[in-house]
Amino acid sequence: MHDKHVTGVDEFPPPLARGFCLGWIGGVICPDPDRVVGDVHPGVSVGEEDPAASAASTRVLRGASVLILLQIISRAITFIANQVLLRFLTAQLLGVSTQLEVYYLSVIFFARESLRVAIQRQDSSSFSDNGSKKQNNGVQAVVNLGYLAIGLGIPLSFFFGWLYLNSLSTSTLASAPNLVVSLYLYALAAIVELLSEPAFMVMQTRLQFSTRAAAESIATFLRCTITLGSAVYGARQRLSLGVLPFALGQLSYGTGLLLVYLYRGSGLASRENFSLLPRPISSSGRYLHPPTLKLTSSLLSQSVLKHLLTQGDTFLVSVLSSPTSQGVYALANNYGGLLARLVFQPIEESSRSYFSRLLSSPSTPVSDLGSEKKKATSTAPGPEKTASQSLLSLLRSYLLLSLIITSLAPVAAPLLLSLVAGKQWLTTGAGATLSLYTYYIPLLAINGITEAFVSSVATEREVHRQSAWMGVFSLVFASTGFITLKVLDMGAEGLVWANGVNMACRIVWCWGFINAWFRQRGVKLEVKDVLPSGVGVGAAVVAGSVVRRLDFTSTGGVKEVLLGLGKIAGVGVVFLGVLAFSERRFVLSAFHAIKGRRQG
Repeated sequence: MHDKHVTGVDEFPPPLARGFCLGWIGGVICPDPDRVVGDVHPGVSVGEEDPAASAASTRVLRGASVLILLQIISRAITFIANQVLLRFLTAQLLGVSTQLEVYYLSVIFFARESLRVAIQRQDSSSFSDNGSKKQNNGVQAVVNLGYLAIGLGIPLSFFFGWLYLNSLSTSTLASAPNLVVSLYLYALAAIVELLSEPAFMVMQTRLQFSTRAAAESIATFLRCTITLGSAVYGARQRLSLGVLPFALGQLSYGTGLLLVYLYRGSGLASRENFSLLPRPISSSGRYLHPPTLKLTSSLLSQSVLKHLLTQGDTFLVSVLSSPTSQGVYALANNYGGLLARLVFQPIEESSRSYFSRLLSSPSTPVSDLGSEKKKATSTAPGPEKTASQSLLSLLRSYLLLSLIITSLAPVAAPLLLSLVAGKQWLTTGAGATLSLYTYYIPLLAINGITEAFVSSVATEREVHRQSAWMGVFSLVFASTGFITLKVLDMGAEGLVWANGVNMACRIVWCWGFINAWFRQRGVKLEVKDVLPSGVGVGAAVVAGSVVRRLDFTSTGGVKEVLLGLGKIAGVGVVFLGVLAFSERRFVLSAFHAIKGRRQG
C-alpha cells in the first residue's frame, strides 16, 4: 500500500491538493494555504491554524498568478511592438541594443539583487527593537535598505559606462548613430528605476503584488509606446536614430515604475506611520539592520558570479563574434526565452518567496535527533515534507512541458520566425539558432526553480560554497564558448551549446545540494519521482520524428507557412492526448485538486 507520507508525484500530496486552486503550475508553489506547515507564529504549534501564515501563503499563491498574468500581458504588448521594430532594424543595430541592455541590467542587478534576496530571507519583525512597534521600525528598516540600491547604482552606472565606452571599436561607433547619447540615457534610466526601490521593497515584503502588476504594466506600455513611436517617427522623417529609440523607451519605463511606486508607497506610508525617506530605526540612531547587511554582503559575491553566468553569453559573444552574430543570437534569445519570461520567471520569484517563508524556521538535521524524534521527523508531514512535495510536483510539471517543447518547437520555430520577424531574418541563420534554442528552454526552467530553492534555504557558508562552484562553471562556460565560437566557428549556435553545458552543470550541483539538504532532515528525494512515464517519452520521440518528416518550408509564402504550422498542430494534438493518458494520475489529481478547492 502506498504510504501517504512518502513523497510521490503520481498523485498530488494532500497539502498540494487544495493549493492547486489557481492553476496547475502556479498552484504547485504554494500548497495548502489553509494549513500551517511553516513560518509558525509564537503560541501556534505545527499543524494548527495560523491565520497570519495562512493569509500570507494565500497571497503568495495569488501573487504568482498575478505575476504570470502580468508577464503575459506585458510581454504580449512588447512582442507586438518588437515585431514592428524589427522592420526598422538590422542585425547589427539589434546586437548593439543588446549590449546596452546588458549594461543597464548589470547596473540594476548589482545594485539591488542581493538586497532583495536578503530582505526575503529575513523576518521583518526582527528589524525593530522591543517596544518600537508604534514607529513601525521593521518597515522603516526595509525602506532604508532600499536606499543602498540607489547608493550602489550611481557609481556602478559610471563605472560600467566607462568600461563599455572603452570597449567600443571605431567601426561600431560609426555604424551605430547616437550610441554615446543612448548610453547616457540608459544610465539615467537605471538610476531612475532604482529610485523606486525603497517603495518596491516595502510592497514586496507586504506581498502587495497588485502594486507591482500596476507599476510594470504602466511602465511596459510607456516603454513600448515611446520606443515604437520614436522609431516610426525617425523612419518617416528619414532620420538615422540608431539605438536611440530603445534608450528613450527604457527611460520611460523607469519613470513609469517610479511614479506608480511613489504614489502607492506614499499612501501606505501615511496610513502605517513610516517614511519613504531614510529614518533611524533605533534609539541609538542606527539606520540599517546589521544581520541583513551581513547576509547582503555574502550574497553580493554570488550575485556577481550569477550575473556573469546569466549575461555571460552576451559578454562572450561580444568578444568572440561580430555585431551581426550578436543580433542573430539576441533575436533567438528574445523569442526562445519568451516562455521562460512569461511563465517560468514569475514562478521562480514566487517559489523563492514561498520556500523562504515555509522553511524560515531553523530545522534540526535528523542526525542530531533522538531515535524517537528521528522516527517522528521521517514520518510526520512537516514543512520539509511539504516543501519536497511542492518541489517534486513542480519539477515533474516542468518536465512534461519540456517533452512538448523539445518534440514540436524545434520544427515550428523557424516557421513562426518567418511570420513574425520576416523572411529576411532566416537568411542570417536566426531560424536554425532559434530551433536549437528550444532545447535549451527546459534547462533554463529547471535551473530557475532549483536555484530558487537553494537561495531560499542556503546558509551563509553554503552560499559561499555555491559561489565557488559557480565560478568553476563560469570557466566551463567560457571554455566551451571559445571552442564553439572560435575553434568550431559555430556562430550564435555555438553560444547556445555553451549555455546548455553551463546550465546543465548548475542543475546537477543544485540537485545535489537539494537532495543532501532534504536527506539531512529525514526526507528522501528520488529522481524517478519527477521523470515522465516511458510511454510519454516514447510519444515525444515519435511526434518529433513525424514533424521532421513533414513536407513544408519556412521560406514559402504565408499560406505555405500556415499550412506547415497546421500540420505540426495536428501531430501535437495526438501527442498531447497520448501524453495526458500516460500521465492521467498526475493530471487527474491536479484537476480534482482545482475542482475541490473551488467547491470548498
